Amino acid sequence: MLGDMSDDPHGIRMIDVGGKPVTQRTARASARLSARPATVARIRAGDLDKGDAVATARIAGIMAAKRTSDIVPLCHPLPLEGVEVAISFPDPGVVSIETTVRTTARTGVEMEALVAAAAAALAIYDMCKSIDPDMTVEQIRLEQKTGGIHGDYVRGEA
Repeated sequence: MLGDMSDDPHGIRMIDVGGKPVTQRTARASARLSARPATVARIRAGDLDKGDAVATARIAGIMAAKRTSDIVPLCHPLPLEGVEVAISFPDPGVVSIETTVRTTARTGVEMEALVAAAAAALAIYDMCKSIDPDMTVEQIRLEQKTGGIHGDYVRGEA
């Protein structure tokens, strides 16, 4: 019987969002990739054997956001209205990734923004692993979200 969790001792289930209101929702997430300064310089210059890591990371992030429900088991598939992936270089040994995802739906897009940030960082890692295997993907985190019954969230203001 649908909704009967008596045969599942762990209570694993997809949350029913059918009664929640449809609202505009956004989420912003970030990730960092730490690497040798020489590696980051090559990323910035587009001087990698596999090609342009920044453009590849943007595409990887967008594609990952769109496929989040295929990757995260209990995520609802959502009609995304916009996905942005920004790449910057705040320090000589750091690539910073920031993603923003928007939808009008019954549930939020935090997971889509987080998966996009992680995938973008991993795409860069993949393109550079032969020249810098010591790279680290770190600080994948939600920065901000808007919409929904739980209200808005901004990192540091919670």
